[in-house]
Amino acid sequence: MILDFETKLKTLEAGHEHILFKAEKGIAQSEKSIKRLRIRVLEKGFFSQAEEILFFKHIKPQFFSKLIYYVKLYNIESKRPKSDAKYQIKYLNHQIHKLQVYFNENLDFYYYYRRGATTLDELYFIRGKSNLRTPTQSFHFFADDEFSTFQDSSVSTIIAFDMLIDYLQQEIEKLENQEKKTKSGTIKKTPKVFWTGNKTELIELIYALQSSGNINSGTADIKEMANLFEQIFQLDLGNYYHTFAEIRARKSSKTKFLDRLKEVLNHRFHQLDE
Repeated sequence: MILDFETKLKTLEAGHEHILFKAEKGIAQSEKSIKRLRIRVLEKGFFSQAEEILFFKHIKPQFFSKLIYYVKLYNIESKRPKSDAKYQIKYLNHQIHKLQVYFNENLDFYYYYRRGATTLDELYFIRGKSNLRTPTQSFHFFADDEFSTFQDSSVSTIIAFDMLIDYLQQEIEKLENQEKKTKSGTIKKTPKVFWTGNKTELIELIYALQSSGNINSGTADIKEMANLFEQIFQLDLGNYYHTFAEIRARKSSKTKFLDRLKEVLNHRFHQLDE
């Protein structure tokens, strides 16, 4: 179901339709997939608490985050000013600020999720636990006792708002480049390099660099690092937090790519010494 859902959204995003049309189609597809997912959960249930936690912490948010993303995207783009780049940039930066306010107002859970903590998972991601606050944003129409937990919608919101901030930052960059082109008549060309390995390897490298503390004296977070590498290599890393969780769960070496880097570099040293 995840593969089918993501394939349909990738096809939608690859089209040349207006952004509002894409948002509308994205909302419709997300709602349809969530309803299918709910039916499957109610019919099949879960074999264990661990399976239920996995579903509500990692699986459902992959669907629900897209619904939040497209609804917010439609609202933002439908109100975007039609004036010159300066005012559009101001508007988009204001929208980014509003999204970041959510993170600031939910710091405890934000850091819990970001650091991959699990100690409170039974409270956060098992159905029937008391919910001490109102459902996330205005998406309460999917927040029913049989298909919702205390914090699964918060995970979805974090993922969705990350996606929105990335989108808005890209739009701002486009507008800034347009302004530069207007002023100078040319846009400075940068050499194109492409990542030809798989995305999991790049994500492993990004986490290693961030963990080293050598970027911005250790103050750069994973999101900033991922955005940088996405810009450098012109790719979309997708849900890199989920991919990192998969790396952590490896039965074999958790640093498979880093191990290979060390091996090939030592081999090069050996060749040069001969």
